[in-house]
Amino acid sequence: MNQPVSSTSLAGRAALVTGAGVGIGRAIAEALAGAGAFIGLHCHRSLAGAEKTLAGIRQRSGNGVVLQADLADATQASALVEQFIKAAGRCDILVNNAGSPVQRARLEDCSLELWQQTIAVNLTSAFLVTRAAIPHLRATGKGVIINNLSLSVQTGGSGGAGAYAIAKGGLQVMTRTLARELAPSVRANAIMPGVIETRHHEEFSTPEKMAQYRRETPLGRNGTAEEVADVVLFLASDASRFMNGAVLDINGGRFLR
Repeated sequence: MNQPVSSTSLAGRAALVTGAGVGIGRAIAEALAGAGAFIGLHCHRSLAGAEKTLAGIRQRSGNGVVLQADLADATQASALVEQFIKAAGRCDILVNNAGSPVQRARLEDCSLELWQQTIAVNLTSAFLVTRAAIPHLRATGKGVIINNLSLSVQTGGSGGAGAYAIAKGGLQVMTRTLARELAPSVRANAIMPGVIETRHHEEFSTPEKMAQYRRETPLGRNGTAEEVADVVLFLASDASRFMNGAVLDINGGRFLR
């Protein structure tokens, strides 16, 4: 007789979350820690935010470590993973959350420098940290990779977010490549959030645009970082143990495939 599975417990596991200083990354780190995982909170510039998040996690009986690095630099990406392994002793879960549109520009006006920076921040960085983490994920026998995409993959990017959309599209393909190459010892899935109320949209979208997004969404509102984190927890846990190469939409029905 099959034994019941404890669906979302991450007790005894270690999760590295990139871009965990603010917004969705912070919510993901808190959710995984709440399920029992030891958390590696990566940040690049948001060191104070990551340290504040870790302090809150520790107050709730969780534990983890803050790690600062520019993941677009191969040396720093590898060092980050090794520092995490030294602190946690293992790596069961990798969440590639770090990313940014960097700057809005139509492709015809996009400089080579901006193009290369956008690809580096959103795609190359995920490749570098994933490559460094694979041996450790594989060693657990049930490693998990979760990549954070964007609804812009479906729309082509609006308002000059084309390079960002292209980079995230590459990350979607990378998810499927990893799902094939690393199974059965490692599963790779992705999330595709729609409009989420975070600092990201405070920086890159006007209040009028945010109101328009709400009107266009069948659920009548934009999402929250915590709602994204709940889906990541599902993918990180044994509740999704037969999912590999999947992309889960979190957009309130704004885009239906």
